[in-house]
Amino acid sequence: MTEELVLTERRGAVGLATLNRPDKLNALSPTMLKAIADALEALAGDATVRAIVLTGSAKVFAAGADIEVLAKASPKDIEALDTRQYWRRFQEVGRPVIAAVSGFAFGGGCELALQCDLIVASETAKFAQPEIKLGVIPGGGATQRLARAIGPYKAMELILTGESIDARQALEWNLVNRVVPVERYLDEAIELAGVIAERPPLAVQAARKAVRTGMLDTMREGLDAERAAFVALFDSADQKEGMAAFLEKRPPSFTGN
Repeated sequence: MTEELVLTERRGAVGLATLNRPDKLNALSPTMLKAIADALEALAGDATVRAIVLTGSAKVFAAGADIEVLAKASPKDIEALDTRQYWRRFQEVGRPVIAAVSGFAFGGGCELALQCDLIVASETAKFAQPEIKLGVIPGGGATQRLARAIGPYKAMELILTGESIDARQALEWNLVNRVVPVERYLDEAIELAGVIAERPPLAVQAARKAVRTGMLDTMREGLDAERAAFVALFDSADQKEGMAAFLEKRPPSFTGN
């Protein structure tokens, strides 16, 4: 790998992590997920960093999982990949994380944003959980986190249809905190992170932990159920057909098997 998959820098007390896999639209392969976890942990391990911004490019935050990796996988293969470890590591990052989202945040990209504490979106941002179109379900926490963020009925609509919503609708549905012009989204997120970085660190960490604990204590069983269903679907003909159709750029033909 000649290029870093995640670029990091520090802007005062704010750490910035930028997804850097443009040729694959920042698709979240296992290697990419590990690189994100490593980058966030490295920034959080710097005592001078008090808040982190996670972003992609103006064109795309992250376009979802790397389907080339998953298309022919079996449940055993999915378990062996063990990508859940990276999602757990995201959850344990010891600093507030703000997602600065522009362009597509689809599938795992939307779930990555949902892992963050706040979301600042550009006017061009689009959010979706299109896994259903591939014969599977979200596997990075969306069935639980999305339902808690926007309510079960709106979450059910996104997850069962696989259709996208734009930034303004995401704001109306309480999926994001702010929507700003595309030329401002990253600066807005960094400025918001800067405000948080100026607050007393111990109080920030205590407040963040309290909010997250309240969410997770009722979410853990749901996340376990989501993962079990996600893995099991890799033994279905519809999963094979859905992902093959995606890679071959044709409509899928699902049979319910």
